[in-house]
Amino acid sequence: PEGEFQIDGKKVNLSDYQGILTTIWLGTLNNDAQLEKVENGEMNGGYRIIGDPTEGALIVAAEKAGAYQVTLNKGYPRAQEVPFDSIRKRMITIHVIDQPEREDISPFVDQNNQRKYVIAVKGAPDIVMNLCTSYQTVDDYQMTLDESARTKILNANDEMTKDALRVLGVAYRVVDDIPDLSDLDELEKDLIFVGLLGMIDPARKEVSPALALARKAGIRTIMITGDYPNTAKAIAEDIGLLQEGHRVISGHELNEMSDEDLVNIIEETDVFARVSPEHKMRIVDALRANDEVVAMTGDGVNDAPAIKRADIGVAMGITGTDVAKETADMVLTDDNYASIVSAVEQGRIIYSNIRKFVYYLISCNMAEIMIIFLTTAFGAFIYPFATERVLSPLTAIQLLLLNLVTDGAPALALGTEKGDPDIMLQKPRPSKEQIINRQMLSGVIVQTIAITAVTLIAFGNGLRHNIIYAETMAFVTLASSELLRAYTARSERYPILKIGIFSNKWMNIAVLSSLSLLMLIIYTPFFNEVFNTVPLGWREWELILPLLIIPSLAAEFVKYAGMARKKK
Repeated sequence: PEGEFQIDGKKVNLSDYQGILTTIWLGTLNNDAQLEKVENGEMNGGYRIIGDPTEGALIVAAEKAGAYQVTLNKGYPRAQEVPFDSIRKRMITIHVIDQPEREDISPFVDQNNQRKYVIAVKGAPDIVMNLCTSYQTVDDYQMTLDESARTKILNANDEMTKDALRVLGVAYRVVDDIPDLSDLDELEKDLIFVGLLGMIDPARKEVSPALALARKAGIRTIMITGDYPNTAKAIAEDIGLLQEGHRVISGHELNEMSDEDLVNIIEETDVFARVSPEHKMRIVDALRANDEVVAMTGDGVNDAPAIKRADIGVAMGITGTDVAKETADMVLTDDNYASIVSAVEQGRIIYSNIRKFVYYLISCNMAEIMIIFLTTAFGAFIYPFATERVLSPLTAIQLLLLNLVTDGAPALALGTEKGDPDIMLQKPRPSKEQIINRQMLSGVIVQTIAITAVTLIAFGNGLRHNIIYAETMAFVTLASSELLRAYTARSERYPILKIGIFSNKWMNIAVLSSLSLLMLIIYTPFFNEVFNTVPLGWREWELILPLLIIPSLAAEFVKYAGMARKKK
C-alpha cells in the first residue's frame, strides 16, 4: 500500500510525531485482520484484506507509515487475548516485548523493556478512556489524564464522528509478568490512552438508489449500529436513509425507555446507534408489535438471536459468522444492501406470476366445469331444439387435451413474465392476505361466465347440424378463447396494450404451438377420429371468431374498472 500523511493539507513525516506512530503500532498489534497480496485475477499485484475491513484499514495505515504487520508481530508476538465483545465494546491483546527495535514505530527505543508484556486495548473511545489514568502526548510523553484532557479527547471524538468517521480509541500498559485473564478489572486498570483512530467506510454507490427504491416500494429501512450517534447520523443523511423529522436514538436512551414507549416512538426513528444485541431484540419486537413484517440483517454471533426473532433473518455471506448464517433464512453472498432490494423485486415478480398462473388456470377450469355441469343438468332447457339428448359439449379426450396442452402451456409461460412496470411502486400486500383475494375472485367469476357463455353459444349453433359438429365448435371456441385469454392474464392491473401484446416470447410460442395442434386436430382425418372432431368451414369461423375475443375483452374491462375504482 502506498500513500502519504497530511496535517492541514500538508504532507508530514510521521517520525516527527512519535505519538501518532505509537497509536498506529497499537492498532496493528491489537488486530486480527491480515493484508494479503493477490497473485492472480483482476487484482493481480494488488492487496486484499482478510478479516474485518475496519481492522484491515489500520494495517494499511501502518504499512503506509512503513511499519509491516509481519515484522511487528515478530517483534511483539501475541501471548494472550480477550476477543472483542459487543457488550464490553473493546478487545484486549497481550504481547511479549521480544525484539524491540529503535527503528520500529513502538514507543520503546532501547532494550530495557525486553521480555516484559504489553497490554494493548482497542475499542470505543469513551469506554477505553474510562480505563485510563494517563495519556500519551503527540511527542510520546505521558501526562495525567485529568478532566480537561478527557474533555479534549471527547470533543475530538465528536468532531471525527460528525464527519462520518468510525472512531476507535487505543491504550496500553507495560507489565513485568504475563497477566491473569480471569481478573479483567486488574488487567485493564491504569492504562495509558494513546490516541484516536478514525476511518471512513464509504457507502457503496448503489445504496442510495436502492434505499430510494425501497421507500417507493413501501419498505422502511432502519439503521442499527454500534457506531456513535454522530457517525450514524452523518452516514444516514449521506445515503438518504434519515428522513426529515425522524430521529436518531442511542443505546443509552433505549435503556431508559419502556417497551411501550419504544413501540410508539419507533415509527419516527430511522437510526439506532451504540446498541447492544439486547437492544436489537427489543427493536424487532417493537416493530412486530406494530404489525410490521421485519427483516433483520447481521453478521456476528451476537446478532443471531435478533436474526432468529425477525420474520426474515438475513446474514452476511462474506463477513458473517457460521452461527449467523445457520440462523438466517437468507444469506447475502455479496454483503450488499442493494441485493436485498433486488431480492424483494424478484420475490414480488415471482409471487405475481404465481397469482397469474393460479388466476388463469382457475378461471379456465371453472368455466370448463360450468360448461359440463350446465349442459348435463339443464341441456334440455337450454337447447330445446336439439334433436339428440345433450349430455356434454366436450368429450373426455378433448377435456384432457385442454388441461394438458391448451391450458398448461400458456400457464407455464405466465411464469416467465418480467413483472408489471410499477411492481416496485406498489405497497406491500398484507401478510395475511390469501393468494385468491377478492380481486382475483371477482375476475374468476367474470371469466367463468364469459367463457361458459361463448362456448355454450357455439355449441348451440353446432347442434343445428349434429352433435359431433356441435362438440367441435364448442371445443374450438373454448380452446381458442382460453389461448387468447392467456395474453390478458399477463398482468392483473395493466391493459395488454400497455405491456405489449407480444412482448413475452414464451407466451407466443405456447399459444402458437397450441393453436397449431388445434388446427391439426380439426383438419387432419386421423385426429378427427381420435378426438371426435370434424373440419369447420368459413361460415362456422365467422360465428366463432367474434365469440373468441369476448372473454379477453371482459378481462380487460375488469382491469379498467379496477383502475377507475383506485383513482376515485
